[in-house]
Amino acid sequence: MFRIKSEQMPSLPEAILVISAIIAIMSVSIIYFEAPPHIPLTISLLLLVIYGIIKKIPYEKLQEGFSEGATSGMGAVFLFFMIGILIAAWIYSGTIPTLIYAGFELVTPRFYYAIVLIVTSVVGICVGSSLTTVATVGLAFIGISQALDISLAITAGAIVSGAFFGDKMSPISDTTNMASSILKVDLFDHIRNMMWTTVPAFLIGLVIFGIISPSISTANFSEMELYQQGLLGTGLIHWYNAVIPLAVLVIFSIFKAPALLSLTAGTVSAILISFFHAVPSIGGLLGILYGGYVSETGIEQIDSLLTRGGMESMFFTIAIILLALGMGGLLFKLGIVPRLFEAVERILQSAKSVIIGSALNAIGVNVLVGEQYLSILLTTETFQSQYQKLGLANKNLSRVAEDAGTVVNPLVPWSVCGVFIASVLGVPTLSYLPFAFFCLLCPILTIFFGITGKTLTYTEAAAVNPVQLESVEKSKMG
Repeated sequence: MFRIKSEQMPSLPEAILVISAIIAIMSVSIIYFEAPPHIPLTISLLLLVIYGIIKKIPYEKLQEGFSEGATSGMGAVFLFFMIGILIAAWIYSGTIPTLIYAGFELVTPRFYYAIVLIVTSVVGICVGSSLTTVATVGLAFIGISQALDISLAITAGAIVSGAFFGDKMSPISDTTNMASSILKVDLFDHIRNMMWTTVPAFLIGLVIFGIISPSISTANFSEMELYQQGLLGTGLIHWYNAVIPLAVLVIFSIFKAPALLSLTAGTVSAILISFFHAVPSIGGLLGILYGGYVSETGIEQIDSLLTRGGMESMFFTIAIILLALGMGGLLFKLGIVPRLFEAVERILQSAKSVIIGSALNAIGVNVLVGEQYLSILLTTETFQSQYQKLGLANKNLSRVAEDAGTVVNPLVPWSVCGVFIASVLGVPTLSYLPFAFFCLLCPILTIFFGITGKTLTYTEAAAVNPVQLESVEKSKMG
């Protein structure tokens, strides 16, 4: 958003005061009053408008700042609508139910915690939502752990790790698409680049969970069987339901097709497969693609898992994006963010310092505000120009935003994800936090690679000699 021309440059204390007021509004509203982010965002927008009027900035300029900020998220808006349609089509055709059923087949009494991690990861990738995974499959594993009298804290740690791994690596995840689209990074390039930190974090967590898993000789897996029978009862469990749409996505990704086209192809293939089971009415199909699929198996857990998707399901996320980006546009138009950034810019003169700074910024927004969407949005918008100045490709920043933004949110007790997970699983955030190994390792690894310079990608101009580029930038510090 640094492309938005500032109408003024306030003093540093004034900028800090305005930011502090916004953080206070967001924090108190979300943490104390448990309000959805939309209301405090709207209040913050009005506060900024009033501040701008007091500073005698024409209202037309303020509206221009809001509009320019919101416009930068239109690419994400179209992708999110397509994601909602894809999810509904994949459930209706049996793609997601079949993939979830296949994941349950992995469950055995051996390496229990590791299996919990794997199954929740598979479901998370298929569903593209960490909180849905936690509230359905995760809750089933909590019930099994209670029956087996084994640690609920470790079980919850494995559930959270798997759910957020799946959310982070799923091409239908809203946070994954948000981070890539805002920075204009190809979705699948973003996912491939995240593997440098995500895969090691997952494997380390998998090994640890395997080692600390209890020895279970007999187990009551009735809760799991309930899921399997419920899924079979839908009549949608067929191998081709999963293989064909996934193969279409893989083929399109291999040829580096734009994410919108890949998602469209995946949707069309799923709709065509649905004709193998029944010939739907056009009106009914269009209703599902808009309003989402409604499961009516009679099993609450299964219905909760499969009732989702559709364009309508994306309105909540899209509203947050537009409000947050609009607020960001005003912060730049009023010179608040440029003034704050100017104060710290002198120490952000190397790739190492910029990676560390952006990671700490993403973590800080999660801790202060408790919202992962704002963490991603504010981090990417604030640090994008500095990454470009150092010749760092945008996909470095999109990776950092996810490593220190998306996966940190469930570790904060007063965050949206932290409060939700603790209430659903019945395990306090601080109890499962030490065992959410994946979420703990991702920000550590992204900072480590930033310090060492490993896995960083430079633009074509900087790639000629990134070491020399960094030494030049360091020399500016005197």
